[in-house]
Amino acid sequence: MSYDRDILDEFEQTRRAPTYLEVEVSLGLVVEDRSSGFCGDVVRWNAEAVTLRDRSQHLRYFTWKPGGFLIEGRPVTLVRPVAVPTATQQISASGSVITGGSASSPGPKSARIAKASRIWVEGRHDAELLEHVWGTELREYGIVVEPLHGADDLLGVVRAFDPGPERRLGILLDHLIPGSKESRIAAEVTARIPADQVLITGHPFVDVWAGIRPKVMGLEEWPEVPRGTDWKNGLCAALGVPLEGFWPRLRNSVRTFADLRPELVGAVEQLIDFVALPAD
Repeated sequence: MSYDRDILDEFEQTRRAPTYLEVEVSLGLVVEDRSSGFCGDVVRWNAEAVTLRDRSQHLRYFTWKPGGFLIEGRPVTLVRPVAVPTATQQISASGSVITGGSASSPGPKSARIAKASRIWVEGRHDAELLEHVWGTELREYGIVVEPLHGADDLLGVVRAFDPGPERRLGILLDHLIPGSKESRIAAEVTARIPADQVLITGHPFVDVWAGIRPKVMGLEEWPEVPRGTDWKNGLCAALGVPLEGFWPRLRNSVRTFADLRPELVGAVEQLIDFVALPAD
């Protein structure tokens, strides 16, 4: 008596990872995240994640994962469109395709005229890092990034900016964690300014330097800096390097936003989406 299969065949089949239909992502595609149930249309994607917008205009970011989404109730794997290399195509540090230029002189397409909207960050290094990684997208959308040089009177400077639905303001704060000074400042602003005019996001790090993965400097983790010590000075002291000149080395070691902590990437991407989206 012969058998088509034996018990080992059945065991091998059950231990294999399930396969899912692959669907190429596109703007406007409506999907549901399987783990959270968040449903919305695709408004943006990059090398790290896809951005969905629900009916209430809320934005959320989801990583690319096998079978991670539902389309009409069916699990699927979203994939990015296959980029066809051309003489005029380049990839930005944030993973987006840069188009434009000519075969003899490739380069990004012309930047748009700066919009009235802005993104504010806490200092010069924050602004330089955003330009270093997201500069192409910022110019494409006509978004200007400006350093705040301190957020203690954030509500006052926001009111002076006079935001509106057509003049949006995105703000990136360091150390935005529950109970921090920054969280109280953010709460004061969001309680008084409409959500369609100002969006505040942030990361949990005391300094934007810490939002860069230490692997870019050959480290597993950044050294511990004693509480009450300026983080930049404390870091350089622990590493045994002079503060002068360390920031350019650190910044230029970032090649793509895979070299940044995901908390920082998500916060910046959310602000770019908020400022770039047209008012309804």
